[in-house]
Amino acid sequence: MSEFASARTPGTSKGTVTLVHLYPREMSIYGDLGNTRALASRLRWHGYDVEVVGHAPGDPWRDDVHLVMGGGGQDSGQARVESDLERIGGRLVELAADGCPMLAICGMYQLFGNAFITVEGQRLPGLGILDVTTTGNAKRMIGGIVLDTEFGEVVGFENHSGSTVLGPEQRPFGRVRAGQGNNGQDGTEGAITGHVVGTYLHGPILPANPALADALVGWAVERATGRAFEPEPIDDTYADHARTRQVRRLVAATRRR
Repeated sequence: MSEFASARTPGTSKGTVTLVHLYPREMSIYGDLGNTRALASRLRWHGYDVEVVGHAPGDPWRDDVHLVMGGGGQDSGQARVESDLERIGGRLVELAADGCPMLAICGMYQLFGNAFITVEGQRLPGLGILDVTTTGNAKRMIGGIVLDTEFGEVVGFENHSGSTVLGPEQRPFGRVRAGQGNNGQDGTEGAITGHVVGTYLHGPILPANPALADALVGWAVERATGRAFEPEPIDDTYADHARTRQVRRLVAATRRR
């Protein structure tokens, strides 16, 4: 059970959202646990109760899932979750098709794609939720990154050696203004299909990008309650200031090259 599972909003609740964090021990490097904390906090601030469930390999799958988060992991972490992800993969595919919001970071983003092709040429199948294919290579893409997305400017930190290519009809999550993105070549970063967002951005991504966090929260609330999302005012001054400074610094550094 997660450390957040008992957290409740004081007073009258607008509804309860179940947030499943996939493999928090095996797949949560580079601060990705902060995404779950951000989602749980913003749900409470908006007046909703939230139950956070940490799904570990072998755990039964919940029937009342409204929001899914999966982080990045080293190769050893991905190997430990592979068989369990195959076991629950059908449910994840069904949920994605049904509009369940999901955030898949780095290694989980790759696993949500069609396949990962190792440097030796071995093809490891993915879930196929996102029409992307990743190939391992010697080049490492690492550093701060700025994107233009439908959620506004998004900032984060990328650290990956996998080179990801989008299928012909796959929408990218964002267009790169500074950084490398999916492959360092085509100017795309991540992928988005329906309410499923895959991205290489760590940081964690959500605390610095509240518009993206609230989009996921809003979709989850509508799924959980059957009603429109009713946001409360939240002071995001610090997050906005931090994001603006990072955008200015990274874009300026890119122009100087």
